[in-house]
Amino acid sequence: MTDAVPPSAPASPDADTPRRAPLVLAALILAALVCNINLAAANIALPDIGDAFGAGQTSLNLVALGCSLGLAMSVLYLGALADRYGRKQLLMLGLALTLVASLFSAFAPSVELLIVARIFTGIAAGMAYPTTLSLITALWANGPKRTGAIALWSSVSAMATVVGSVLAGLLLQIFWWGSAFLLALPFAAVALVLVVILVPAHVKESSDPVDHRGGVLATLAIAALVLGISMVFAPGQVLTGAVLLVAALVLLVLFGWRQAVTKHPLYDLRVARRRLFWVPAAAGTIVFGSLMGAMFVGQQFLQNILGYNTLAAGLAVVPAAVGLLAIAPISARLVTSHGSRVTMLVGYALVFVGFVTMLFWREQTPYPLIGFGFLVIGAGAAFAMTPASRALTESTPVRRVGMASATSDLQRDLGGSIMQALLGAILASGFAAAFARSIAASSEASQISDSVTRALQASFASALHVADQYPQYKTEILAAASHSLVSGALAAYLVGAIAIALGACLVAFFLPPHARERELVAQYEMQDTSGMPDPRDSVAPKRG
Repeated sequence: MTDAVPPSAPASPDADTPRRAPLVLAALILAALVCNINLAAANIALPDIGDAFGAGQTSLNLVALGCSLGLAMSVLYLGALADRYGRKQLLMLGLALTLVASLFSAFAPSVELLIVARIFTGIAAGMAYPTTLSLITALWANGPKRTGAIALWSSVSAMATVVGSVLAGLLLQIFWWGSAFLLALPFAAVALVLVVILVPAHVKESSDPVDHRGGVLATLAIAALVLGISMVFAPGQVLTGAVLLVAALVLLVLFGWRQAVTKHPLYDLRVARRRLFWVPAAAGTIVFGSLMGAMFVGQQFLQNILGYNTLAAGLAVVPAAVGLLAIAPISARLVTSHGSRVTMLVGYALVFVGFVTMLFWREQTPYPLIGFGFLVIGAGAAFAMTPASRALTESTPVRRVGMASATSDLQRDLGGSIMQALLGAILASGFAAAFARSIAASSEASQISDSVTRALQASFASALHVADQYPQYKTEILAAASHSLVSGALAAYLVGAIAIALGACLVAFFLPPHARERELVAQYEMQDTSGMPDPRDSVAPKRG
């Protein structure tokens, strides 16, 4: 394919930006939007998928997790491949494979194959998504213009999860559950054409060999970690989940050892130890994961408890998109004037308020309280994500920017996977435990078979199937199912609020103030150009 902009001349007359910068940024943001729409599509369709396949809550969790799991487990390796062999080329391949993966998902004949299709979708996104931020960092010079581009990229990418929910909800009102997975097709096709025409190729890429062994270890470790978390709290899956978590720990240790001894590491531990890298990486993972987890649990609450149809449930989360878009420019200005720590703490405070609001949701909750919860979570995420992404890219050499962009993606996708897995598992276990109590308290408890008990405790959709089979008990089953889902959702929201509080403590104690942040950025740049060793304060908390 011929690049419209020669790789040797990516700059515009303004040397801080590429030629035709607004169009290039639009193409990259649209490509990122495709990946995030695919992440959101499953959440809104979960009740319909559960009804179509009679799937249990654990299977539904894996359907929701599949795309973010595939992206999270592959993004480090694929980011390194893009840095070495061509960011634009991998972006185009990922968008092309997204077309195939979307069709595979839409027409999957079983819930098991749907899970596989969603993981494939995530791997395709892993080829495309990390390269969008890598290209922004390579094409825009360090400064306010890059910060603004990252803020817009970050907020629109996150907003795509909300847009995806609304559009998928509209499709599901007209077509079958699989139509939600076709939503990304036109966006991916347009993004592919724009990237081919507009985006420069081979700009500031690395010539270092790729650590393929490290890439395999990272892929397996993250897959085992996410699957382990999703299963260890699920009824009947404790042993499987525990084995996967132990395997993840072993693989992560091996990956760390490999990165420490190899000459050309996939993940440069020297860079990862920097305070402006590891703190924003961890903090961004928590806050974006909480956003994804809230959307995941919230969609099931809206449809199964409040009785919203798919379109109404999609529209219900629009305030989150409003918060993300409205706060994006404010976040960019605040991080420039007051630094990453202040901006991230503002975001954490708002997300915490959102989770506290969700703790008051019940069967008769009016929409204003629902909308307020999503609004403040979206606004808080916008405040937190821009400084997280900017700090990662500023603390990483441009030739290794794939590592920073992959880590930024991991904030969203590993964080989203872990929090969806964790909150989904808590939702499932809370639902099962509450239903078990309802069964035990029933005067008909002795007449309920083990198979019916398992079906009642599997998921809300499964309980509805049982209610249809036993119409004489339908009222009691529906009441118990609603009460159980509310109990599970409240437990999930409480865990989300605790995670946000812990993340805020991490930011407050370990992220440096604005003046010290600027000093560290300059110091990192000097080290990367001169080969100096890192300062020892890269791991020590300083407040002043």
